[in-house]
Amino acid sequence: MGFEEYKNIWVFIETEENAPKNVGFELLNPGRQLADKIGCKLVALVVGGKVEDVAKKAIEYGADEAVVVEGDEYYEYSTDAFAIAIETALAKYKPSALFIGATNNGRDVGPRVACDVNTGLTADCTSLDIDVETGNMLWTRPAFGGNLMATIQCPDNRPQLGTVRPGVFKKPELVEGKEGKITVEDIHVPAEKIRTKILDRVKEVAEAVNLQEAEIIVSGGRGCGGPEPYVEGGVIYELAQVLGATVGASRAAVDAGWIAHAHQVGQTGKTVGPKLYIACGISGAIQHLAGIAGADYVVAINKDPDAPIFDAADYAVVGDLFKVIPPVIEEIKKLQA
Repeated sequence: MGFEEYKNIWVFIETEENAPKNVGFELLNPGRQLADKIGCKLVALVVGGKVEDVAKKAIEYGADEAVVVEGDEYYEYSTDAFAIAIETALAKYKPSALFIGATNNGRDVGPRVACDVNTGLTADCTSLDIDVETGNMLWTRPAFGGNLMATIQCPDNRPQLGTVRPGVFKKPELVEGKEGKITVEDIHVPAEKIRTKILDRVKEVAEAVNLQEAEIIVSGGRGCGGPEPYVEGGVIYELAQVLGATVGASRAAVDAGWIAHAHQVGQTGKTVGPKLYIACGISGAIQHLAGIAGADYVVAINKDPDAPIFDAADYAVVGDLFKVIPPVIEEIKKLQA
């Protein structure tokens, strides 16, 4: 099929209350690489209340151009308003592909847009590539519970849509003052077409646990033996405190009820990309390893010398976490003093 009219790679820069989510800027990294690979433009799509400054930032992060949709109806997220705005922009500009962050809102609007414009969507991708000959995106995502990786194509429809987990890619280098064309589109959605409205905002624990932007994460697993290590006075909590780190957990710890799901790292939790990830008493199931693939350095502490986590670790400590961690905390305190 001929898709000559469909050009360029687009990245959706998600905003809420005019503030950009990091994942949009992260996706400009693979977007830039793939746009250069096939010789097309990288365009940021920014939807929000008043977000031209976000568009300028997207260009500084590597986009060639930005398309902006502004209006009061986009200040807070709603499926109807954002879907209509995105679909209208796609119909006018005809990009070949659109990358969307797999946030709560991205996972909501992506399938709605794909359905409305009659195309496919590959969800929760962890790797992106493109076939230069056909222009088909190669969306790679875990399948069968994370036991194998599937590469999916959408050869018969355009635009190609995919959602990508936050933390999979690093943000590109910011080039301050970099300029590019910004086009503001006058797309408005009448109130009667927005079928939901926010009555109240409740600050959830999930908002306080920002694993995806954490630079250091200390995670505990089944080896913690109970909830005590995660609370004040416990080894996981105290190590995180002295390092200024965020507390994470494996699925086993969350399923056991020792800590809230907001802390879960892995396939069914958050994909993370910290500078340092410390895995304490975590065996290293493939689903967990998929969630920490973006970490710069992994330190693993486990009693079992054959634990799979050691295959992913840069530094391995074979030992009881309750004996290993307390002296580490004391040494860090001495260094800080």
